[in-house]
Amino acid sequence: MDWLTLRATGLALGYSFALLILSACGQIVTLPPTATPQGAPTATIAPFTGPTAPETATPAPYTPAPTPTLTPTPTPIVYRVRPGDNLGSIATRFDVSVSALQERNSVQDPRNLQIGQELVIPRLVTSGGVLVDQRPTPTPLPFEMQNLHFNHTPLGSLWVLGEVLNTGEETLEQVRVGVQLLDEQGTTLVEGSSLVLLNLVAPGMVAPFAVLFAEAPRSFENYHIYPLSALPAYEGGYYQALEVEDLTQEGERYSALTVRGSVRNTGSAEAVDVQVVLTAYDPLDRVIASRKIVPDHNIVAVGGETDFVAILVPLGGPVKRVHVVAQSRRFPAGN
Repeated sequence: MDWLTLRATGLALGYSFALLILSACGQIVTLPPTATPQGAPTATIAPFTGPTAPETATPAPYTPAPTPTLTPTPTPIVYRVRPGDNLGSIATRFDVSVSALQERNSVQDPRNLQIGQELVIPRLVTSGGVLVDQRPTPTPLPFEMQNLHFNHTPLGSLWVLGEVLNTGEETLEQVRVGVQLLDEQGTTLVEGSSLVLLNLVAPGMVAPFAVLFAEAPRSFENYHIYPLSALPAYEGGYYQALEVEDLTQEGERYSALTVRGSVRNTGSAEAVDVQVVLTAYDPLDRVIASRKIVPDHNIVAVGGETDFVAILVPLGGPVKRVHVVAQSRRFPAGN
């Protein structure tokens, strides 16, 4: 055995002897654990904020200035004239004045309206954003109704008779009356209208009218009869130099009454489209019959005359008096 082997054996025996001694003393020697290397801490970079900005005042909520609202130009209303229309009835339909309607459409003679003619209806306009009514203030029509009479027929219809009185200062034409029948609550049950029988109604004069309700209520609580329309008369188209003469009547005052007479031309021109208008009144002066007829000849020369016969059937009675008026037109200038 060489020296190196002997030395290693000795060292091993010595180490084992030392462990035996320590165990005998009751102590356990624990070697400290080998420290685990820790990595270097990672630097956290705070975000750069820079200098603190001074506080600013919070502005009040912004209210934008009002934007001008453009009012669109209203589409004009254009009305096409129908049979039976006149300026008065059209003005009433659209709640405008006759003069405004006439001026807006440059109507020189209201009698010259043609069926199918288009009329522009005056409207409200804007001025500086404010609505302005350019329509003239309507003037009350200068006539009133009087001597009214209601009569139910066996067929269930209702006649409303009466006459208008021209309370104004100028002669009227195309005078129309409106009639409404009302119930207890004032609700309209039925309504109608009619032109008076005379072409012209001079100041202080009267003209009869008759409105027929073919299907009328058997009873109604109230009624409303009112001026509906009228125009200042264009008297140049009418011929008024006519006189009614030789009036006679025969028949029962409660039934058919025959009225005869003649119409004489007392003027200086020929009368054309001659008509006779008759009105019968009862003792209370109510209108109980009215009628417009054509005499034997509807053209009467200067100084000439024509006869007529008319049968009146009074709605009520008895007939106290009969009023007769003749009317006509003149030939247009140049004919």
